[in-house]
Amino acid sequence: MTMTDETRTTGITIQPQSPTIGAEIGGIDLSQNLSDATISEIRQALLDWKVLFFRDQDITTEQHLAFSSRFGALEVHPFGSSKPGHDEVLAITHDENSPGLENGWHSDVTWRQEPSLGSVLRLLEGPEIGGDTLFADMYAAYDGLPDSVKERVDGATARHDFTRFKIGLRKQGKTEAEIAEVEKLYPNPHHPVIRTHPETGRKGIYVNSAFTKEIDGMDADESDSLLQLLFAQAGYPEYQVRLKWQPNTIAFWDNRSVQHYAASDYYPQVRRVERVTIIGDAPYYDAAQAPAELPPRPFMGQIELRRKGNEHVR
Repeated sequence: MTMTDETRTTGITIQPQSPTIGAEIGGIDLSQNLSDATISEIRQALLDWKVLFFRDQDITTEQHLAFSSRFGALEVHPFGSSKPGHDEVLAITHDENSPGLENGWHSDVTWRQEPSLGSVLRLLEGPEIGGDTLFADMYAAYDGLPDSVKERVDGATARHDFTRFKIGLRKQGKTEAEIAEVEKLYPNPHHPVIRTHPETGRKGIYVNSAFTKEIDGMDADESDSLLQLLFAQAGYPEYQVRLKWQPNTIAFWDNRSVQHYAASDYYPQVRRVERVTIIGDAPYYDAAQAPAELPPRPFMGQIELRRKGNEHVR
């Protein structure tokens, strides 16, 4: 269900930021104890728009946690730097001594058996220009695939791994034996290449360049070729929305239906954020759960030609 003014009862406003992804939410103060009705409308807006932006939210860490916990239990990131006294708050600072590394398309913690439902990110300090975050609609990315590709990936699974964090562990001086013990705690999951969203029933691409290693049951060349094609789907601007951060901006995104990319174009300026992540459930693929009707695709030009298996450049 797409929420309209007629179905909205709590006074919040929803301003779409692109045709299919991203909406700015107004008329709300996240420092308050929000009603169940308001939380329900925010959740529906998240399902409709996949990422929500809240401006001018001068909240405390406790209020950040309280808002996030209304949507589910919160995770503790095993490899990140938690805020002292608040294990569920991932504190991320980039500056002259720690350049940004998140400028690759990804969905958070897909190396978990039960990856996150979503993340709530708050900007504490940012550069005057730069440091934007981009979000890509993985429903649109899937729908834009040629039928011949969909036939190859529907129902397939792929292995995910926290390889990048292993590099960090080695830099910290961890031995291979110690890393092997960590791997026992977080064994490689095999998630569907195309995920069925548990609340909307829609299909979305669920492989990402940060954590997906290979498609199960394929030889290496075929898997690599297909993964590169799927990774590239996030890169179409038509599928994206771009957030220009301001002080006290909060972004809340659905990791089950989007990927994101944090632009690293502000070195050596400082960017400080805090992220709270909501625990999700095990991804699955169920063709029978797909909704009977999908919204019309607004995308034309080269995207539509590629979807039809053609390509033309003037």
